[in-house]
Amino acid sequence: MDQAANNKVHLEKAQNFMRQYRDPESRELKKLSANQFMDVWSHYDRDGNGYIEGTELDGFLKEFVSSANATDISPESLTDEMLVELKSCFMEAYDDNQDGKIDIRELAQLLPMEENFLLLFRFDNPLESSVEFMKIWREYDSDNSGYIEADELKNFLRDLLKEAKKINDVSEDKLIEYTDTMLRVFDANKDGRLQLSEMAK
Repeated sequence: MDQAANNKVHLEKAQNFMRQYRDPESRELKKLSANQFMDVWSHYDRDGNGYIEGTELDGFLKEFVSSANATDISPESLTDEMLVELKSCFMEAYDDNQDGKIDIRELAQLLPMEENFLLLFRFDNPLESSVEFMKIWREYDSDNSGYIEADELKNFLRDLLKEAKKINDVSEDKLIEYTDTMLRVFDANKDGRLQLSEMAK
């Protein structure tokens, strides 16, 4: 293989974002930390609209599949027909609300993550009313500022994880990481706190 071809293979390998999250021997996906999950989300949700859709979804699927192959194939080696079939099967399996795009909760079900962080995306018992939501909001907005600050969010996440697992084994460092990650997800104006309009995202 000449140097130009070798450089091309190396460049293609480096451009596959998902490959870094696979075990080089088993080709299985590694468990992602909260920060790694958000890096994946940010990489593929290029327009920042809260969904992986259209060409973003095509890019994700191509890299997801080609990263599993131990050889240095490029994402472009998937034919258009293969991509259409793959996309159809993938959406049937993971697009829970059938809107034709992947939201952050749907991606959280696909990628292997630390168990505690994954629990934050499981909303099996949605709130029954806006009144119930406001009760919870006021409970954690302890200073009645109309915002949930980072420390208030951390308390909320601690209680949520305690309730979900019925134990208290989440380290302070992990809680801080989860809090920072949730702010990255929902804090649209990047002021370090959540307001009601951001939670409606």
